[in-house]
Amino acid sequence: MKENQTVECKSNWRDEFLKWVCGFANSKGGKMLIGIDDTGKAIGLNNSRKLMEDIPNKVRDVLGILVEVNLLQKNGLEYIEIAIAAYPSPISYKGRYYIRSGSTNQEFKGAALDSFLLKKQGLHWDAISSSRSKI
Repeated sequence: MKENQTVECKSNWRDEFLKWVCGFANSKGGKMLIGIDDTGKAIGLNNSRKLMEDIPNKVRDVLGILVEVNLLQKNGLEYIEIAIAAYPSPISYKGRYYIRSGSTNQEFKGAALDSFLLKKQGLHWDAISSSRSKI
């Protein structure tokens, strides 16, 4: 399986990959495959049983969301599939917001961040009042 808008492959787990989980949750959702290289080849994991406990707990504690974590096999090698649902409310990782774009993870900044947060709340820029505005 190759990387695309809804699939990300990582050869091993690092906690910074919570940014990717955040990005999927803020877009259409998707899957992260841990123990699979960028070409889709299974390379396996040595610590898959520990990760099966650690990953869902870290996602819950850091991002405040729940994900489905599955232990799978390909060519006799174990890998982990993290299935991330799209969330209706904005999800942040350490105060920053990410979104999946193509096969990349992008951080929202500036006007794009403003627009994203308003959209997730079902608002438009013209619905926001400003205490500094005068007629």
